Amino acid sequence: MQKLFSIFGDPVSHSRSPLMHNTVFKNLNYPACYTRTHLLDGSKLKETFFSLGLSGANVTVPHKEAAFEACDEIRGFAKTVGVVNTLVNENGKLIGYNTDADGFIYSIEEFKNIKNILILGAGGTAKALAARFLQENFSVSIMNRSEGRLSYFKELGCECFHWSNYESSKYDLIVNTTSAGLKDEELPAPKELVEILLNNTRYVADAIYGKLTPFLKMAKSKNIIYKDGADMLLGQGILANELFVNAVLKKEDIKKHMLHSFQL
Repeated sequence: MQKLFSIFGDPVSHSRSPLMHNTVFKNLNYPACYTRTHLLDGSKLKETFFSLGLSGANVTVPHKEAAFEACDEIRGFAKTVGVVNTLVNENGKLIGYNTDADGFIYSIEEFKNIKNILILGAGGTAKALAARFLQENFSVSIMNRSEGRLSYFKELGCECFHWSNYESSKYDLIVNTTSAGLKDEELPAPKELVEILLNNTRYVADAIYGKLTPFLKMAKSKNIIYKDGADMLLGQGILANELFVNAVLKKEDIKKHMLHSFQL
C-alpha cells in the first residue's frame, strides 16, 4: 500500500521537499508519494494531517511550534526545544521530532573554528539552532526585532538583543532564521544594523534556500563566505526520510538520491 507524506507551511509552494523525498522514494522503489499542504491555521494541523491520511509530514514556517503542541508524543531533541519539524503517524498517534538542528550542524561542517554565533530571529528555527549550538559548546547570541520572544533564549543563557539595544561585537558566524527575503526584498534588520553585523563576522548563513536573499547579497558584496539553507534542507531531509521509512532504507542511499534531487 502506498504511503502519503506532505509538508505543511505558509507559504509552501516554494518547497523543494516533495522533489527531495519523491526522488528517494522513486529511485529506491519505496511505495510512497510526498505532496504539499498549504496550511493557514496551525491549530488545524493535527486534524488536517489525519484527514489527509498521512503517514508522516514535515512542517515549515510558521507552524513548527504549533506542530509541537499537536503531537501525542515528542521524541529526541524536539523535547529540548519545544519545536517540531517532522511528524510520523505511529499507529494513529502523532509523534514529533526535530531534524532542523542536526541538519544545520551538518551544513556548517566546512566552516572552520566556529566559537561565537549570532542568530537573527527568535522563532522555531532559532530556538532549535540555539539549543543545538549550546550543546556543541558554541557561544550563542540572539537578535530579534523586539524584546517579546527573547525570554526563552535568556533562560537558555544566550546573550540577547533587540534592534534598539544592540551592542556591536565580533562573531564567527551570523545565521538568519527570519523569513526576510523569502517572498520579498527585505533585510532581517535595518540596513545600517546589517552593515555593522556583516563588518564583524567571518561567515554568514541563511535558513532560506533557492535564492540569494538581500542579506546574502550584502554578505557577497563584502566578500564574506556565505551559504544559503540548501545544505541545512538536505541534512534535515535525510534525517526526516529515515524517520518516514522507519530506517528501512540505508542512510547513504537516501543521501545519494536526495543530493541528486538538488540538480533536478
